Amino acid sequence: MDLRKLKKLIDLVQDSGIAELEITEGEEKVRITSKLAGQMMYSSPQMMPAPMQPAAPVAAAVVVDAEPAQPEGHVVKSPMVGTFYRTPSPTAKAFVEVGQSVKAGETLCIIEAMKLMNEIESDVAGVVKAILIENGQPVEYGQPLFIIG
Repeated sequence: MDLRKLKKLIDLVQDSGIAELEITEGEEKVRITSKLAGQMMYSSPQMMPAPMQPAAPVAAAVVVDAEPAQPEGHVVKSPMVGTFYRTPSPTAKAFVEVGQSVKAGETLCIIEAMKLMNEIESDVAGVVKAILIENGQPVEYGQPLFIIG
């Protein structure tokens, strides 16, 4: 869930005075609980092993664990805002898989923006080390999509 949306949800809980708000969006689940006036709690499946942490008492803040280490290599970023697709159609096989060798100019995915399908090509040759976005998820401009080493 993007941080702007998360901030809006925290503000909503603070301003409305409700005790708890739980949102499920796809596979992501967020629960924001107001324990005391001005003190918020946040949890998500990515943080489940760690106990929920209270944020700063005056300003609502979210305590988020550091991002997991990503493989080193060239990062292919989204050139636009849209919806990420790994396949050319719902029944087709993915353009690339982790561990697959790619050439510069080879199609990695499609980003749908305003009903237009835009093929995103690799700008380097190498091996796909990581695919950072799930199929069908929204992406932002400049968001990392792939790591190629």
